[in-house]
Amino acid sequence: MRLTALFPLLCTLVAFILSLLCIFAGSKRGYIEHADIFTLNTSMLGRTTLHTSKSSSSLLNSIENSIKGEVNDLIADVAKALNIHDFYSAHLLDYCEGYFTPGPVSNKTVDPDRNVTRCSNRTALFHFDPTAAVQKELKPGISLADLRWPSAIKDAAHAVEIASKAMFVLYCVGVAAIGLALAGAFLGIFSEGRAVPLINNGLCWLALLALGIASAMVSVIMSKVVHEVNKHGNDIGISASKGKTFLGMTWAATILMLISAMAWIYEFVAHRRRKTSYVFEGKKGRY
Repeated sequence: MRLTALFPLLCTLVAFILSLLCIFAGSKRGYIEHADIFTLNTSMLGRTTLHTSKSSSSLLNSIENSIKGEVNDLIADVAKALNIHDFYSAHLLDYCEGYFTPGPVSNKTVDPDRNVTRCSNRTALFHFDPTAAVQKELKPGISLADLRWPSAIKDAAHAVEIASKAMFVLYCVGVAAIGLALAGAFLGIFSEGRAVPLINNGLCWLALLALGIASAMVSVIMSKVVHEVNKHGNDIGISASKGKTFLGMTWAATILMLISAMAWIYEFVAHRRRKTSYVFEGKKGRY
C-alpha cells in the first residue's frame, strides 16, 4: 500500500470540486451566485443621462419628470423606471440578474446585498453580452442610444466571445482529466508499480495545462471587459467588477494540479530508488 499517494489524491479531489464549482457556479438561483466572472452594475444607469440627454423619446422624458426633485431616491428608482435590473453577473453557463438590497448605495450601517431574481437558461459555450442583456429589458420606447450606451462595451464583449467559448471547452477537458487522475490516484494507493504514478502524472499535467490556459483566459476576459466598462460607462452611470471568488477558485484548482503532478513525480522516483535499494541489498546479502 502506497500511503504517500494520499497527498496527491487529496489535492486532486479538491481541484476536482473547485473545477466543477467554476463550471456550475450561478447556474441556478441560490447556487454560488457570488462566484461570477464579472458583474455589470447598472443601478445608476441614467442618473446623469436623464438630465443631459436630448432624446426625443416621450417615455424617457416622462420618466425624467416623474423622478425630478426626488434626489435621494433617484439612484434607486431610475433602473426600475427603465425596467432593468441593478446588476447582471456573468457565469460560465449563464448570467444572473437582480437588485441590490436595501439599495444600491452603502451607508455607515448597511452595505448593499445582491438579491438575484432570475438566472438565464444554462447553455454550453455560453457568452454573456451586456449590451444585449440590457437592451432586451428596456421599456418599449427607450433604446440604448437614448441612454448614450457606449459602443465600446459591445465591442469589448464581442472581442472576447471566442475566448469565452474556448474557455468552457478547456474547463470540460480539465475536469475530465482530473476525474481520470482522481480514479488513478485511488488505484495508486494500492499499487506498488511505476506505471500508475507515470500515468497519473500525465493526467495531472493535461489537467494543469487545460486549467492553466482557461484560468489565464478568464483573467484576460475579466480585465478586458471590466476595464472597457469602467472606462466608457462611467459617464452614464454603469460600472463593472471582477469576480474575485471565481478567480480564486480557478487558480487554486490549477495550483493544486501542479502540486499533484509534482507529487506523482516524487512517487515515481521514490519507487525507483526503493527498487534499486532492494536489489543492492539483495546482492549484498548473497556475499
